[in-house]
Amino acid sequence: MDTIRFMLVFLISLVIFITTEANEASSDDVVWRKRAVQAKQASRQAFQPNPQLVLDQFNNHVHKSVEGNNSTRRVLSKYHGKCLATNPIDQCWRCNKNWATNRRRLADCALGFGRHVTGGKAGKTYVVTDPSDNDLVNPKKGTLRHAVIQTEPLWIIFDRNMVIRLSQELIMTSNKTIDGRGAQIHITKGAGITIQYISNVIIHNIRIHDINAGNGGTIRDSISHYGFRSKSDGDGISMFGATNVWIDHVSLSKCYDGLIDAVEGSTAITISNCHFAQHNDVLLFGASDTYSDDKNMQITVAFNHFGKGLIQRMPRVRWGFVHVVNNDYTRWEMYAIGGSQNPTILSQGNRFVAPDNRNAKEVTKRDYAPESTWKNWVWKSEGDLMVNGAFFKQSGDPKHKFALGPHMVAPKPGSFAATLSKFSGPLNCILGQPC
Repeated sequence: MDTIRFMLVFLISLVIFITTEANEASSDDVVWRKRAVQAKQASRQAFQPNPQLVLDQFNNHVHKSVEGNNSTRRVLSKYHGKCLATNPIDQCWRCNKNWATNRRRLADCALGFGRHVTGGKAGKTYVVTDPSDNDLVNPKKGTLRHAVIQTEPLWIIFDRNMVIRLSQELIMTSNKTIDGRGAQIHITKGAGITIQYISNVIIHNIRIHDINAGNGGTIRDSISHYGFRSKSDGDGISMFGATNVWIDHVSLSKCYDGLIDAVEGSTAITISNCHFAQHNDVLLFGASDTYSDDKNMQITVAFNHFGKGLIQRMPRVRWGFVHVVNNDYTRWEMYAIGGSQNPTILSQGNRFVAPDNRNAKEVTKRDYAPESTWKNWVWKSEGDLMVNGAFFKQSGDPKHKFALGPHMVAPKPGSFAATLSKFSGPLNCILGQPC
């Protein structure tokens, strides 16, 4: 009898457990489906039907910032002179010694497709005081995880140098700035940052490296919701259905999967002043050959340094429009820029230094299509500097012209790329001094 009673209790408990889990899973599905619908609407609203307007604005700012300076050499030694801001984004804020009391000035400085981002400018300052990440459902106040799940806009800073090991992916909410100026902030040896179905995010002046795939589990993703997450990929920064995102002065290396991914309708993004090193798949924009909504994807990649130990995907693009402008590519092992599914790629004013391997001189690589198909894809190179035998295989109508904006401005040539990206990666910002 006791055995039968025990079995009945066990079966009833099992049914209750399964029903509870199913209800929670169903609730999670409803929450994320609602976020996906909102994200798709945001993606459509952020789409710029005439991208040349954005290109014109960008190139005009660059022209004004570099008059009289066209060094083609990358200076490897550290710079110790007075503040020298070599591109228009940095000139907007860097040389003000009072940057720490006017941090939000940074939000006025984005260019390119992410130009409308403001992050946490409208909110309060949140100071991270604790580098731990031990409670994923009820994060401790003062931790980075507690900061990024808050409902209101926040400008997030750090009270000291920190090494943060994320136990699982850090799931952010909208209207946030992560600002590492004034401290050395390392996100390392754990999971990466997830920007999913949200908008208006700035990530600035931090170091992301040695990122691992997360095992998944129950994770809080907002003040009002937590739920089960499957295993994370191990990207440094993953954008999934995200809009209006600006990643600036960040260094990324040695992640399990990609350094930065932008997929599932992500758009209105600028990646600038970053330093990339020691990685295979660097930047992935569009992850599926069947997800045609990525046609709305528009991304600016500018003033970045692609450095040692990089192999491919700088970036690799599906479907969308990517403006790759004034970057310094000093290394790659397979190729620099690739894609499939008819993306539009405009490469302007970059410096491409090919590897010594004679089989890897080509900057570009098309995937999963015969030449009879990819010859119609619009991939253009304008003003790029080719070094050590590098070459960019263009495609599309030779007479193709991007729609002209009202103030058409040519890009600065590739001879300026090393100067424009001179201070890529995190800056050493000291209180009371220019960065």
